Amino acid sequence: MKSLVEANRHWPFKRSYEFSEGVKLELGTRTLIMGILNTTPDSFSDGGRYDEIDAAVKHAQAMAEAGADIIDIGGESTRPGSDSVSLEEEIRRVVPTIQAIRRALPDMSISIDTYKAETARQALEAGAHIINDIWGLKGDPQMASVAAEYGCPVILSHNRHARDYSDLVPDVLADLKGSIALAHQAGVRDEAIWLDPGIGFAKNYEENLSVMRNLDQLIGLGYPVLLGISRKRFIQNTLQLPAGDVAFGTAAANTLGIAQGCQIIRVHDVLEMKQNAKMADAIVYYKDVHR
Repeated sequence: MKSLVEANRHWPFKRSYEFSEGVKLELGTRTLIMGILNTTPDSFSDGGRYDEIDAAVKHAQAMAEAGADIIDIGGESTRPGSDSVSLEEEIRRVVPTIQAIRRALPDMSISIDTYKAETARQALEAGAHIINDIWGLKGDPQMASVAAEYGCPVILSHNRHARDYSDLVPDVLADLKGSIALAHQAGVRDEAIWLDPGIGFAKNYEENLSVMRNLDQLIGLGYPVLLGISRKRFIQNTLQLPAGDVAFGTAAANTLGIAQGCQIIRVHDVLEMKQNAKMADAIVYYKDVHR
């Protein structure tokens, strides 16, 4: 891991996005907070809590009040061992929720957490602004074209079907470069690409820790990086605590990511992680963050 001064050379990737109906997002002035909203009955941490529209909207409003910059809406659990969801069911879960949240929070940026191109398309038509693809455009051959057609930011996460690494960190970087190439081939603009190391996906405990120690290498690829480690199993295993009791461990891991140059953190506990990020920004980037 590089020193803070060396890591800071990569910070920030300053980008401004203006979405439909005047929604704006500024990247590069502080760590952005992406709040997690699962409209699923079986997600590992909050399954079944927000699968009704009224509950989902109230939770989105609470996250906005706590300081979320983006609400990430997903309709299919990605926990290990979870059952796949049909396209029709995923769309049924997410599209009405997106529409309701757009009405309740017209200034909020919304991302759709899906690897299915048609879900992404319908979500964007319903008012989402960002695609968050855990398969890095490799799960559906049409996803890159949808991202290019709508000109929206797309988050390319690292994932594999098997942990067949020859050299973990270089392999992760190579896989992400493959996703970037797919994006470019489809016409996705470079400034619309964000990366995610895919912590918890196709990696065991030691491999997750190794990728966390080497996030600066991912930052070095030259794209904004989102870190999504909230309540994940490697934190639970380290602390020997259940998912709902690992906020302090999540904050520690987020701080390490911010110190290495990650610019967006995806979290369940928005209020606590907003404070975490604000303090980390003040220390790492030597700046006044009173805002």
